[in-house]
Amino acid sequence: MTRSRVFEPFWQGEALGKRLLLAVIAVALLSGTVAWLADRPDLSASSWAAGTAVILASLLTEIAISLGRKEFGLDLIAALAMGGALLLGEYLTGSIVALMYTGGQALEDFAQRRARRELTALLNRVPRIAARYADGQLQEVSVEELKPGDRILVRRGEVVPVDGNVMDGVAVLDEAALTGEALPVRRRSGEPVTSGTTNAGDAFEMLAANSASDSTYAAIVRLVEEARAAKAPMVRLADRYALGFLAITLLLAGGAWAVSGEAIRALAVLVIATPCPLILAVPVAIVSGVSRCAAKGVLVKGGGALEMLARVKTVILDKTGTITDGRARLIEVKSRTDLDPLEVLRLAASLDQGSHHVIARALVAAARERGLRLAAPSGSREEAGSGVTGRIDGHEIAVGGWDFVSARIEETAFSREIREWIRRDGTVAVLAAKDGILAGAFLLADEVRPEAGSVLRRLREAGVDRIVLATGDRTELAESLQSFLGLDSVVAELKPEDKTRIVEAERSAGPVMMVGDGVNDAPALAAADVGVAMGARGAAASSEAADVVILVDRLDRLVSAISIAHRSRNIALQSVYMGMGLSVAGMLAAAFGYLTPVQGALLQEAIDVVAILNALRALGNPMRWRKTTHLPPAELIQLEAEHRALMDVVDELRHTTERIQNLPKTEVRKELADLDALLRRRLLPHERQDDEELYPRLRSRAATPDALAGMSRAHMEIQRQVHSLTSLRKALGAHGPSPAQRYEIQRLLHGLEAITRLHFAQELEIYRLLEDEQ
Repeated sequence: MTRSRVFEPFWQGEALGKRLLLAVIAVALLSGTVAWLADRPDLSASSWAAGTAVILASLLTEIAISLGRKEFGLDLIAALAMGGALLLGEYLTGSIVALMYTGGQALEDFAQRRARRELTALLNRVPRIAARYADGQLQEVSVEELKPGDRILVRRGEVVPVDGNVMDGVAVLDEAALTGEALPVRRRSGEPVTSGTTNAGDAFEMLAANSASDSTYAAIVRLVEEARAAKAPMVRLADRYALGFLAITLLLAGGAWAVSGEAIRALAVLVIATPCPLILAVPVAIVSGVSRCAAKGVLVKGGGALEMLARVKTVILDKTGTITDGRARLIEVKSRTDLDPLEVLRLAASLDQGSHHVIARALVAAARERGLRLAAPSGSREEAGSGVTGRIDGHEIAVGGWDFVSARIEETAFSREIREWIRRDGTVAVLAAKDGILAGAFLLADEVRPEAGSVLRRLREAGVDRIVLATGDRTELAESLQSFLGLDSVVAELKPEDKTRIVEAERSAGPVMMVGDGVNDAPALAAADVGVAMGARGAAASSEAADVVILVDRLDRLVSAISIAHRSRNIALQSVYMGMGLSVAGMLAAAFGYLTPVQGALLQEAIDVVAILNALRALGNPMRWRKTTHLPPAELIQLEAEHRALMDVVDELRHTTERIQNLPKTEVRKELADLDALLRRRLLPHERQDDEELYPRLRSRAATPDALAGMSRAHMEIQRQVHSLTSLRKALGAHGPSPAQRYEIQRLLHGLEAITRLHFAQELEIYRLLEDEQ
């Protein structure tokens, strides 16, 4: 076939020319056949010969252009076959070869356009104009004219032109093009919006934070263009195979002619070798794999990176933003016994609404996840990096670190207790004071991603021999991850140049993959055989340096990309070996005189179609043909939202445990009754619904009927412990719990909280794994 154009842009003019040539030979072949049926062999021969000559002239021109660019392919075999057919008077054979050649080109273009569908969709959605306010008037301007600080109106259905922040109201955005998330997300006033997302709600105003050329979407488009301009080493390997195949073809054709003395046999050999499925199959399979990765939210910069993904033996992982979520999350709240912990969180988050500090945003997010109604602050004053003061609901509130808050409160037994409580490695403490007295404290941490454990297990199953954690964090924090993640090695307190040296040192065991998200990871990403950037929230420098960019904030998509790479490479090789084997068998049959040129042409047409269709299997999902458990993305998002909505119930287990330690005996009964009612009203119905509706639905799709049995057992244990709480509560004496009963209640609540949190984490990991199998 012709030289590979897999990663070149698809020009409409070139495609039109190919379709015209296909139409010309099709008309010539059809008209010649009609003339032959009408017993006019002279007209049929003229028609077939004319059509073949047109295609041969076009092909010879293309060969000359290719040789001028020092490119070489198997076009020469097609030219020899058509030229030989014209010289030997095998006009029907020549027209079939010409149809085969032009039809193969058209089929290849179709396959490549289909395989690039997800990639080109990004380019097609680039916004060209934007509505900008200037002197109070709304003007339509080119996106290139936008500057940081411009006030922009984004109307319903429009693509956000640049990165920025929502000015007023709420923006409802469809982020599917960038993240693959099926449901729209909401961005409130002051929250960031990303270029390339689509406004799925009412018009909103935003403040530009970047120019168009520096925006997230523009960076992604540049990555796409890099992916389309690259050429895979495997395709170049196919070109080298093509030279050997050409030599075999010419040797067999010449030998058949020399031994038999019949030039017709040489023509039959040439016809069967035209065009070669080797050149068709590899690029189609590789681009199909790149396209499937794009559909998963993983941008692979060309076929070479995809092939290398399938060969990786060592994976080096950064910690923050890669193994961990990269964002501070609330993990524990402690309040005075006379205050509700959720009320303390509400007051702190209400005041923090006006702050842009990352910890303040984390507290606000935690409050909203728990469904708390935040009040508008007044008189807010912020000391950068220290804390905020202001009034909430008539109370003077202070939120910040220990030094900031302790300078504004009276020392009490509770403040001394909190001072010791916040001393934990790997956490950030935030204190909240109300009217000059410490009200409570919050611990925040960058938690390990829920899918991290399954990702590491699946990496080993995919052929990775060694997994290393390389981080700039303190050694004790890194080693704490190794204790439960099963890493082979941990290297901590690294500088950027140190990570590059680790990449070089690990390369002796085989190809190395580096996964990171920060600017400090960029040198190591560039040095690795495959650099993978967590690009959803990572630095632009890491995305530019990497070979693979994960556009979705999900580490498990890395395993998806590796699986797709393995499958695409295997399918490409299958197509090559199958096509070459069938072609060589046909050529031998033709050399011995068992196939005529016309029969050989028809046989080779069938071989090429089979090779291309087999290569297109790389676009599909093999799980689709098996009985498998899976979750639609929308259902996964709903299940995760349900768990977030129940976190206040799980928090209440801990808060009640702490409160009853100091509550008077007469108040313990009411406290437990309220908790019992809360658990039966919200937690148990959720668990029953999972066990009676969700789990049976998943089991019915699974290959094993006992799938999720362990999760059902956890439901039973949660229900049993809630029943035990009810029994303990009813067994309390008239004067409240005895010391032994109080201890038993606290032990039960600690256990119930632990098993519920663990169960939620297990379900989240399983749900994400099931969603990723699609």
